[in-house]
Amino acid sequence: MEIQVILKALSDGTRLKIIEMLLHKNYCVRAISRRLEISESAVSQHIKILKENGLLVGKKFGYFVHYDVNRDVLHQLAQEIEDLANVERKFNVSTECGCNCNKKDKCNKE
Repeated sequence: MEIQVILKALSDGTRLKIIEMLLHKNYCVRAISRRLEISESAVSQHIKILKENGLLVGKKFGYFVHYDVNRDVLHQLAQEIEDLANVERKFNVSTECGCNCNKKDKCNKE
């Protein structure tokens, strides 16, 4: 899983709303369209992006496909973010700013 790709897919407000809706209940494109008050074609385009990135799965019921969130991807994303948050900072007094200028207060390159 590429964290950047997943975050980019989730960065769109409409796609995030779709994910939030589908976390509570499965919906088809028409139902999502009505609830969000946008066209079915717009919903389909957003769903396409979410599916391509593994965030949604669809299950066919008659003529309709009902979508559900792939929670495993969300859990993996959460774990990767948690891992990032837990990275320990390396601290070296002589190179505090990281550019080896040996300034302890403020680097003139900033």
